[in-house]
Parts: sequence; C-alpha cells; structure tokens
Amino acid sequence: MDIGTLAGIIGGFGVLVGAIYLEGSSLMMFANLLATVVVIGGALATVLARYTMKSFPRACFGGIKEAIFYKTHDTMHLIDELVEIAEVARKQGPLGLEKVEVDEPFLKKAIQMVADGYTGEAIQHVLERERDLQFERLHEAHVCWAKMAEAGPGMGMVGTIIGLVSLFAHMDDPKKIGPAMSIALLTTLYGAVLGNVVAGPLSDKLANRAHHDAMIQSMIIDAVVMIRASKSPKQIHEELLAYLPLKHRPFDEEAAVRAEAA
Repeated sequence: MDIGTLAGIIGGFGVLVGAIYLEGSSLMMFANLLATVVVIGGALATVLARYTMKSFPRACFGGIKEAIFYKTHDTMHLIDELVEIAEVARKQGPLGLEKVEVDEPFLKKAIQMVADGYTGEAIQHVLERERDLQFERLHEAHVCWAKMAEAGPGMGMVGTIIGLVSLFAHMDDPKKIGPAMSIALLTTLYGAVLGNVVAGPLSDKLANRAHHDAMIQSMIIDAVVMIRASKSPKQIHEELLAYLPLKHRPFDEEAAVRAEAA
C-alpha cells in the first residue's frame, strides 16, 4: 500500500477542515446535497460518456485501487536479486530456477518461463506484450481521472450558474437570496476540491505507476533474456546498471584505479 496517496488526500481534506474551524465556521455550513449531486454526479456522468459501461468501472474504481496499492521497487535491490538468479541459472541450469522464490509476480512468471525451456525470443515476446497491456490499463485509469479532474471544476461552474440564476429569479424574496448564493459558491468549492485534492493527484499517481512499472518490467525482461542466453552474472549486472541514474550506481573502485593509471 502506498501511504503517500492516502496521506496526501486525507491531509488535503484535513487542511480544508482546519481552515473552516480556524475561521470560526461550522463544517455543516459547507455541506450541501445539491452541490454534491451537481459536481460529483455531473463529473461522473460526463466521464462515463467517454467510456462504455464495462470499461468505466475498471478505469475509475479500479484506478483507485491501483493508485492506493502502489508498491514501489528498490531498483538496486532488484538488480542484485536478478544477478543472484543469474548465478543460480549458471550453476544449476534453467531447472534450478524452479527452486528460486520471488515475490514479484512478473519476475516469477519470467523465471518460470526460463525453467520451462522457452526460447529467449518467446520469453521477450510474451513478457513485452504483458508489460504493454498493463501499461495500457494503467494509462486508461490515468486518463479517466485526468478527465475527472477537468470535469470537477467545470461542473462546479455549472452549479455556480444554477445558483446565480436562482438568486436573480428570487430577488424579490430576501429569504431565498442567501441559499441561492450559498449553492453558487459551494459548487465552485466542491469542483475545485474534486479536481485538485482527489482526481488530479490520483491521475498523476497512476501515470507515475504506469511508467515505473513499465521500467521495472523492462529491466526484468532484459535480465531474463540474458539469463536465458547464458550471459555471465557480471555482464548482466553491468548492463542492468543502465536503469539507475549515474549518481545512484555503486562505485567501482577497480575501474577508478584503472582510469587513474591510464
């Protein structure tokens, strides 16, 4: 589970609630059913119109699950794990990989394909297709919540117009002016909160996860193909270091000595 997603969204609402109480107002003053229906219901409806009834729940509600249960990977640790797997394959052969225990489902499938005797080309083809399809699913959820972030403030403006029309229509009745103005302002508030506190962060988190997962899976594919080709663990380690920024790569003292001697 990614605590950052929950902490950020809950923290955003916490700041808003704190500001309301610091100002001396009651939280119930900012609760309005009509504003909720217009903003949230309207945003969901406009985004639904872009999808089918089957794909919308997967992109919208499935996206929430993907954003919250976002497991980041320690790239250096994964490289070390892949090198250890390469050493097992070199010493015990492909069948020795059946005894290797890993937690990453994508890596588990990859080494099982090596143990089952798939060719390097077949392994690469299958795993790249799975990586690309996973990226597409996350991208679909990212786009869904990006559209939600756009629709929220837009529906908030619609609610504001509804409130203003109601206000001008009841100028002769002072008792109705206040509630109409309240609706006009609360729908704007709700739209801004939906777009900036909920939908926008979820959209960006899904985009980050899509690219992060694609990078990790590409590294696993490269490593497994090299393992299948019987490349040495040292060569695999050196090639996988390309996935790390230069400042995060381990310092090679031997290489530094050779460079100074040259």
